[in-house]
Amino acid sequence: MSADGTNGPGSLIRGLLLDFGSVISVSVFERHRQTEQLLGLPANSLQWLGPLAPEADSLWQSMQRDEISERDYWAQRARELGEQVGEPGWTMQTMLARISQVEPNTVVRPAMSRLMQQARARGIRVGILSNELELFYGPRFLEGLDVLRLVDVFVDATHTGILKPDPRAYALATDAMRLAPGQVLFVDDQLRNVVGAVKAGLLTQYFDLRDVPGNIAATRARLGLPAESMQ
Repeated sequence: MSADGTNGPGSLIRGLLLDFGSVISVSVFERHRQTEQLLGLPANSLQWLGPLAPEADSLWQSMQRDEISERDYWAQRARELGEQVGEPGWTMQTMLARISQVEPNTVVRPAMSRLMQQARARGIRVGILSNELELFYGPRFLEGLDVLRLVDVFVDATHTGILKPDPRAYALATDAMRLAPGQVLFVDDQLRNVVGAVKAGLLTQYFDLRDVPGNIAATRARLGLPAESMQ
């Protein structure tokens, strides 16, 4: 028996539940250097790095302590970035459009798309549990997002009004997947959401953005999927 109580990799896992932003998609944080070039900002001028350097992002820490919402975090960052380029009044939607983060299939991590395809081929149900994806990106983005065709369940707080780490958010997803929480592996880049999932009885994998390949490999191993070639 393995350390997590299973009889082998993925033996008890019948469902894979993924966050979208930063897990399936490349995060805004990872694209800061490209964003600076795109907007004509000085190199290394964007220093808010969220989960890449939480100790240096006090606003991110406030969100992790539930002092502000995720929506509040991104609203402030969008305002700040708009002011930096001399265009006050940016919203999250404005920011995503200006930094070329709104072309649906270009922001998806190819390795995560392959993982989702292979999980489904193994009979593992795949779902997305997102906090306000449509609110941030808009319905047109979702309409063009090919990866949504790889999921059995899509739960978005834009419509449910229930945000992670509220235990009801996880229950909505596992109920829709028709699986018990203990049969579902939940993957998220925010520790507070992972802690919420643990409390809700799900299996969890923290997706640390400081080692994306390593975390994708770890998720594959948890599901019993073969390792991918590094080529």
